[in-house]
Amino acid sequence: MDGAQVLLVDDEPQILRALKPALSAAGYVVTTAESGEAAMSHLAADAFDIVILDLGLPDLDGKEVIERMREWTETPIVVLSARNLEDEKIAALDLGADDFVNKPFGVGELLARMRAAQRGRDRRLAGQARFQSGELEVNFATRRAFIMGEEVRLTPREYDLTRVLARHAGRVVTHKQIIAAVWGPHASVDAQFVRVLVAQLRQKLEEDPGAPRIVLTEPGVGYRLATDDDL
Repeated sequence: MDGAQVLLVDDEPQILRALKPALSAAGYVVTTAESGEAAMSHLAADAFDIVILDLGLPDLDGKEVIERMREWTETPIVVLSARNLEDEKIAALDLGADDFVNKPFGVGELLARMRAAQRGRDRRLAGQARFQSGELEVNFATRRAFIMGEEVRLTPREYDLTRVLARHAGRVVTHKQIIAAVWGPHASVDAQFVRVLVAQLRQKLEEDPGAPRIVLTEPGVGYRLATDDDL
């Protein structure tokens, strides 16, 4: 990711002081903004490869920044989130954020999440007919999944779940997003149905369903398909 342009949006000086040099050392070219309006001005003027966004800004709500960005750009967004704001985190993901990192956080985790979000964008733009990571391969054209080259027989709903997770690999997919993708956008389905379907899928994909390495849980939020960074 050398030379990739990142917009870091946070109003906490200590976060900016710590993150800017760390991101620069990792090869990113960093621009900072301390408010939502300043972020929107930068985004209108320059092309960024990724945005790191705190939800608690002094002017615009961070979710409004996400909503406005998604009207015209697919630039990956990684949210910085306080642990006690789970509903805010879910809302941000539903609006189009790619991932989140809880505060306090480690720089290594943030960099890994950034790389995964950028790869996810590249896959979406490329419109690939196949997905592969580690032991898992998904052929979107034929609606078939394979583990270590052996086909896994999935039900239609199990495949739809696999597809939505693979299309967003490395990103968190919320319960709401899964329900819309698997049962339909207007379905009245409880999150418990999602948990049951995930358990069924893990029985078929995971070597040890009790210690999953492919379909990972983001507690209280949703699920994430592992990428090579996780394996």
